[in-house]
Amino acid sequence: MARHVTLQAFGALVLLSALSGVPAAFAEAGIQVIMNQAKIVRIARPADTIVIGNPAIADASVQDATTIVLTGKGFGVTNLVVLDKDGSPIVDEQVVVSRHDPNSVRVYRRAEVQTLSCTPYCESSYKGEAERASEGEMNASQ
Repeated sequence: MARHVTLQAFGALVLLSALSGVPAAFAEAGIQVIMNQAKIVRIARPADTIVIGNPAIADASVQDATTIVLTGKGFGVTNLVVLDKDGSPIVDEQVVVSRHDPNSVRVYRRAEVQTLSCTPYCESSYKGEAERASEGEMNASQ
């Protein structure tokens, strides 16, 4: 029975993605956002309420009634819920924030990690509070 509900939920997610303008590729893995970058999400109906499950991972701001800007704050998975003025859901999607570091190098010195951005010269890269906290949690678990 749980499998049947999961398939129904997946079908609803694909349908919601088609209606809301989110590409179908995101229906399987959620909305992909790169840390410290913004992504525009267009929705089918005007939004009244926007909720981010964990604001340390992603942040949402309203550009206009049908455009939301998601910003990756720390890597991980959270969710985005958008409701219309009647409280009906417009979007209920996972948000996956990941690092995209093709031009970066990490230097490990015992428990310390330093990230260098190499575009074109290697320099210390900016880390927000959420990224420092995420790295602290990763290092604590090792």
